Amino acid sequence: MSVKHKLAEVLQHAIVRARQEGLLACESLPEIVIERPQNLKHGDYATSIALKLARAETKTSNPVDIAERIVRFIPKLPEVGRVHVVSPGFINFELNPEWLCGQVQVVLDNALSFGDVDIGGGKSVQIEFVSVNPTGPLHVGHGRGAVLGSTLANVLSAAGYKLQKEYYINDAGSQLDAFSRSLYARYQQCFGVEAEVPADGYLGNYMVSLAEEIAREEGRRFLDMPVKSATEELGEIGVRKILGMIKRDLELLGVEFDVWFSERSLYSGGQYEKAMSLLKKSGYVVEKENAVWFTSSALGDDKDNVLVRSDGSPTYFASDIAYHFNKFMERKFDIVVDVWGADHQGHVPRMMAAMSALGLAPERLKIIICQLVTLRRGKEVVRVSKRSGDIITLREVIDEVGADACRFFFLSRSADAQMDFDLELAKKQSADNPVYYVQYAHARICSILRLAQERGIDYSSGDVSLLTTEPEQALIKQMVLLPEMIELIASTLEPHHLFYFAQDLATTFHSFYKQCRVISRNRELTLARLKLVKAVQTVLAKTLGLMGVSAPERM
Repeated sequence: MSVKHKLAEVLQHAIVRARQEGLLACESLPEIVIERPQNLKHGDYATSIALKLARAETKTSNPVDIAERIVRFIPKLPEVGRVHVVSPGFINFELNPEWLCGQVQVVLDNALSFGDVDIGGGKSVQIEFVSVNPTGPLHVGHGRGAVLGSTLANVLSAAGYKLQKEYYINDAGSQLDAFSRSLYARYQQCFGVEAEVPADGYLGNYMVSLAEEIAREEGRRFLDMPVKSATEELGEIGVRKILGMIKRDLELLGVEFDVWFSERSLYSGGQYEKAMSLLKKSGYVVEKENAVWFTSSALGDDKDNVLVRSDGSPTYFASDIAYHFNKFMERKFDIVVDVWGADHQGHVPRMMAAMSALGLAPERLKIIICQLVTLRRGKEVVRVSKRSGDIITLREVIDEVGADACRFFFLSRSADAQMDFDLELAKKQSADNPVYYVQYAHARICSILRLAQERGIDYSSGDVSLLTTEPEQALIKQMVLLPEMIELIASTLEPHHLFYFAQDLATTFHSFYKQCRVISRNRELTLARLKLVKAVQTVLAKTLGLMGVSAPERM
């Protein structure tokens, strides 16, 4: 449990006690928010709960007085050195320096499990992300969703949830048909046959390369087959190859999935029929205009949505309902997290309406929308690939700047904010580059520890109570925020907080390093500070690991 979480619980109990003793009359308790003041002179944590209570309190309307009545019932905590009330009614907490010193040993004793919390309680979470149609290569926007989803999975695991990562393969429907027809046209062209790519087809240069590869491997045999059979078989081969390329690119980015789930299986496995039957029984399906509609407007959406087209083919939305029926009602996940691209924003309300129609609590489905990425080289916007003059693939970006920079930069903004990705900055080996800056802090600590080893210094007996200077205490305070970060990200589903935590920890370490010589003539202080930097290295490595970024020992 983080310090912030513990303080909130203690405050809640103190308010209940004050009410039992007749000092407060409040019947309902507002949410207790613990914040970190920007000005550390006000303490390490603060709450405005007394100001909130003053609005309805009848015993006294003075927030300062309310705060003082609450403080009477706050027990002595090992983490807290001082609790004080300041105008206009804030309760401030200062961490205990002795407790902070002891946290260095706590980190060392727990190693990479430090920071883990158990707010999940073993609940099962399925997180589905990327899920790009297998009709083309991944682009930069897909990479952002991949990094966000995989990092979130890491954090949720550290927060006590049971995780399954899934990729949903859209291997059914009109887009796959258009892909197959496009590939057949490109295949014919490989043998000099005049063939036009269909108007609704895929025009990227990668389709030419894909057709050429298949032509080399399979020869002319598809030219001798009926068009329908040739198109279908070519489409199957093309999808397998595209999926293989997607898997390889994701592996380069450090992204792996537990399950690759086929959309087709929803139809062969009967989930589609079961989901549609359940919707009909709930009274949210009507037939009009020669199509089958879901009356989502009755559940808060701004319009009804087509489930089955007039030609009898199910829509993407119908497949998605069946897919979520499978997730919740057959595989019985407690929580499902979907990470979708910006083009799916309008899909959210109708999906939430479908949850209600299926008899599922909508809050069990968490949908994260990933906004667009703009590639830049300094001030210049990069619009096309240098290699192909076409779309810029994720693979090209990984090849140019490396997986670590990709992952770190993709986590630099919240998912709902558009972001600029500066390729030149991502390659810089300087403090201007945030990933280099953080990794260098880790490598610098490793260098210090190597020096200690070379000199035969055993710091296992170091006395951490000697770490009392301001730079030492500041570094410990920053380090012990990791459990708080994991709680925050697990509750908000916002993994970008790790980016800022890693930078803040690196900055605090670099500042400490400038002010405090680690290995010095003072043997006792040397041993204590070696313990401190080893603890910081542990937390920094854990943080980078959660982000899927390497923690280099040399740079």
